[in-house]
Amino acid sequence: MYKKLYFYSMEVREPAVAYGKQKFTVEEYLAMEETATEKHEYYRGEIFAMSGAKLPHNTISRNMLIGLGIKLNGKKCQPFGSDQRIHIEANTLFTYPDISIICGEPETFNDDDWNILNPAVIVEILSPSTKNYDRGEKFKLYRDIPTLKEYILVDSESVHIEIFRLNESNHWELEEYDTVEEMLYIKTINENIVLADIYAGVQLGGR
Repeated sequence: MYKKLYFYSMEVREPAVAYGKQKFTVEEYLAMEETATEKHEYYRGEIFAMSGAKLPHNTISRNMLIGLGIKLNGKKCQPFGSDQRIHIEANTLFTYPDISIICGEPETFNDDDWNILNPAVIVEILSPSTKNYDRGEKFKLYRDIPTLKEYILVDSESVHIEIFRLNESNHWELEEYDTVEEMLYIKTINENIVLADIYAGVQLGGR
């Protein structure tokens, strides 16, 4: 059963400011990111370092990306991994989701082939250091993407997945999955993924 999500107060932002300068332009950020050895988010002139991920996080991300790649092979919607940067023009955010699904032709910022503007689905694998940010402020920022239809949060510490879907009334609804026997349904691509496959190789308990 779906239930409508009533949004709570904004969470404290988790990423740490990466540089001492108070404000950067988009152009400065993009130039710095092109040569950087680590990934950074950009938001309203500030640059934030993105932390590395543990093995469970990376295993889940790999499992989902492989599964989606197989299911979407040759179709109009295609999955991308965490190296693909997403830009939200409405609020200035540049970020790297764990997985994004693009349907149709990718649209990029100033046709630069770097910064995609039109994801239909975004998947974030929750880590202890980022889960509040991903559930709170980051989801608020993601909701400014005109093409976004579904936002999926996958817990890396227990078997639990939350999927937020934009309904016909333009409200976000939440569906949750808690057991490895269940199948995660992604409506945008009309595909199911068994949770056992998502969590394969990861030692986790139930909720």
